[in-house]
Amino acid sequence: MSRIVINGRAVGPGEPVYIVAEMSANHGRDYDKAARIMEAAKAAGADAVKLQTYTADTLTLKCDNEHFRIRDTIWAGRTLHDLYQEAYTPWEWQPRLKRLADDLGLDCFSTPFDDSAVDFLEGLGVPAHKVASFELVDVGLLRRIAATGKPVIMSTGMASLEEVEEAVATLRAGGCRELCLLKCTSAYPAPPEEANLRTIPDLAARFAAPAGLSDHTLGHVVAVAAVALGACLLEKHLTFRRADGGPDAAFSMEPEEFADLVRAVRTTEKALGRVSYEVTEKQRASRAFRRSLFVVRDLRQGAVLEPGDVRSVRPSAGLHPRHLDEVLGRRLKRDAPLGTPLTWDLLE
Repeated sequence: MSRIVINGRAVGPGEPVYIVAEMSANHGRDYDKAARIMEAAKAAGADAVKLQTYTADTLTLKCDNEHFRIRDTIWAGRTLHDLYQEAYTPWEWQPRLKRLADDLGLDCFSTPFDDSAVDFLEGLGVPAHKVASFELVDVGLLRRIAATGKPVIMSTGMASLEEVEEAVATLRAGGCRELCLLKCTSAYPAPPEEANLRTIPDLAARFAAPAGLSDHTLGHVVAVAAVALGACLLEKHLTFRRADGGPDAAFSMEPEEFADLVRAVRTTEKALGRVSYEVTEKQRASRAFRRSLFVVRDLRQGAVLEPGDVRSVRPSAGLHPRHLDEVLGRRLKRDAPLGTPLTWDLLE
């Protein structure tokens, strides 16, 4: 499985990187803002916008004991239910957002967090499904997603190799024929030193699937490095303005930053090119300034060339430097002032 196809667009080695703008909670429970983020994603050059489909009650319990209180993250002190109640994307918005994406020429799909969300998204006709890192261990949900027959993009944050193997096996046994795996560091924001991007080509080789990056680091350097290592898909959070706040704002890109990311990725793709030892058109003009053999002092006809008479210098009008030993000891047919390119017809 070297590639998958999302809404007619091939994603895999040799294809343009598929860039996904993750809206997540950055809409701030304001539909107009969600629509502006989607429009900004299109203007920035994203290929797709991703939503999240859950409610606080489908994702966790309304409970504030120690098990449900968040620690050691940017959301420390809050309960899971409280956070998800603030962050969720109202389901009644999602058909409208899907239609807006269609009108803009963007793919739009989502992360379902339970079976009811899968059914809802299937009703919208989404072209793919995303599995979040936290849900990778939910084998029942994986089976339900696989049964749709849609392409699946799965993040692997926090997972051991054995857990990734189990999740991939579950999806494939359940009917998933198109799978893309994303290296992900589930820290918010994620430190670059924990990105371990060399895992991306290993995922691709180990699971015979296209691989990419779900990136929570700040800036676009890590994402661009991932492309250089073979990432076929990038997912990055997009907000309209970080100053607006919200659960995900701190590690999200603003529109111009996202546009910078897209430009950097497209430039990187061009630079990666292919294995080639050909001289490009732009390089041909520069060949005139390579080194060659020149007479480096005024010499008269009949002079025998000695080491101090000839040097390898720029430009390339004379003989190739490989011939230096061959020309030494040869006699000049005519005068050769300093700066004369040495050629065979100048020598007896």
